[in-house]
Amino acid sequence: MRVITSTSALTETCSRLATGDYVAVDTEFMREQTFWPDLCLIQLAGPQDEVIVDPLAPGIDLKPFYDLMAAPRVVKVFHAARQDIEIVYSEAGLIPTPVFDTQIAAMVCGFGESVSYVNLVKKVTGRDLDKSSRFTDWSRRPLSDKQLHYAIGDVTHLRDIYKHLQSELEVTSRASWLDEEMAELTAPSTYESHPENAWRRLKMRVKNRKALAVLIELAAWRERLAQAQDVPRGRILRDEALYDIANQQPTSAEKLSELRTLSDGFARSQRAKDIIEAVQRGLERDPKTLPPLQHSQPMSAEATATIELLKVLLKASAARHRVAPRLIADSDDLERIASEQDPDVPALKGWRRQLFGEDALRLKRGELALTLSKGEVLTIRPEER
Repeated sequence: MRVITSTSALTETCSRLATGDYVAVDTEFMREQTFWPDLCLIQLAGPQDEVIVDPLAPGIDLKPFYDLMAAPRVVKVFHAARQDIEIVYSEAGLIPTPVFDTQIAAMVCGFGESVSYVNLVKKVTGRDLDKSSRFTDWSRRPLSDKQLHYAIGDVTHLRDIYKHLQSELEVTSRASWLDEEMAELTAPSTYESHPENAWRRLKMRVKNRKALAVLIELAAWRERLAQAQDVPRGRILRDEALYDIANQQPTSAEKLSELRTLSDGFARSQRAKDIIEAVQRGLERDPKTLPPLQHSQPMSAEATATIELLKVLLKASAARHRVAPRLIADSDDLERIASEQDPDVPALKGWRRQLFGEDALRLKRGELALTLSKGEVLTIRPEER
């Protein structure tokens, strides 16, 4: 294991790694106190190399690493890649390609849902990993040998996992299934952060369209300020306060001061003035520019019963084909299949439709029944009864 602290050493290493077929990649970062993730460590492992790159080393230029991430003939192997890709995208404005995510590949190959790296290493290699350094402050220097050995372990075993899963995908002819997942994972839209869309990540609901307009403006204001100051969104304003303001729509400091979700004296701050302006912009928005307001409608008894049957069918289909259920369909898919006439959901497309979607539609139409035989759920068509 080598720790790279200079641009020249990084250039030489990345040039050598670029001649291989793949490189296992992991990153360590901190973002508890920031909006953007702070890259603190990079681990790389090719067929013959195992190195750690210190992005915090004085004077180091990470361009050779980013060039490697963009090299089209080298597969970048990650485990649970989304955050690692987000860091590369935010730092260099590029998406690593091509990508192989071992967590998703493991779901395709029947290792269960969102299997952890530790468990996957155990299942594939039989080795136990020491995770005692998991909560290290990776921004502190110097790092101990124990911390560095922990970090490099996140890519050394990844090589064996990659080869095993790649072989499984070839034997089962499921490589194309993974390609569909990688296409979404490597789409720039997955990582773009547009303030005007910040409201979409919020979970709570507003009471009417005016409140929605105000919420959109407030969330965009908070997003811009958090990005500019590089602080977590909650440091600017908590989600609960956003909803409170959106629903109450205060247009003066006096009205703002009446809200219990804001601290005493907040209404006299500069941020209070910005919030009131955002409320005014929301109230002045043309309703035609707003997206549909999502109401939480209670499901009918028939739809609820159908959903429960679909859940059983999904688990049975997933078990039969050794695929994680969540990779085939999620709860939103099941709800829409049960309640909509022509639902446009992933579960009814491509390989998912073959494994589950067609039977799901037959079950909904009453053309398929479920039965239990020796502990296994089986499907029965009317002509088979």
